[in-house]
Amino acid sequence: MPLEKEDGAKVLQLITSRYNDREWRKKIEKTLSLPPSGLKDEDQRKAFLYLKVGLQMYKSRRADVPSWIVGGFATKEVIDRALFKPTVIDPNFTKDQVAGFGEDPGSEVDAVWWEDMLVNWFEEPEEEGDDEAEAESSEEGELSTEAANASDDSTKSPSHAKKPTT
Repeated sequence: MPLEKEDGAKVLQLITSRYNDREWRKKIEKTLSLPPSGLKDEDQRKAFLYLKVGLQMYKSRRADVPSWIVGGFATKEVIDRALFKPTVIDPNFTKDQVAGFGEDPGSEVDAVWWEDMLVNWFEEPEEEGDDEAEAESSEEGELSTEAANASDDSTKSPSHAKKPTT
């Protein structure tokens, strides 16, 4: 289930405020490597994509895995650009939509919160009606697997290779 608006805001605040903190750099890089579909709010998704692309290191896109510039002047420049001119994120963005950039999300955002956020980023809610359909499809899958295994056994024949005579 994608993150709710308040958790998404905390993620963006975390990225834009704790980038110079050594213990958070790897976590921020990991967060930037996540797909944007983990954010429910469209504006937060656009801001996340802006940060993701803006902080991506220049590398060969074909040969190297993506990595990010987290910490230092380059990171501050990308964040300040969004604060000064929010239209770099989206033409319809206003200063109110980036007001939380650079503010620390608070003491409740710690390593435990970050781990829970990662789980929520990818977690899909289960619907109650799907349980019965999944049970039926898994039974059918087991039956077809057993039938396939039985047919594989019947098609195997012992090897009748001739032994070379000397």
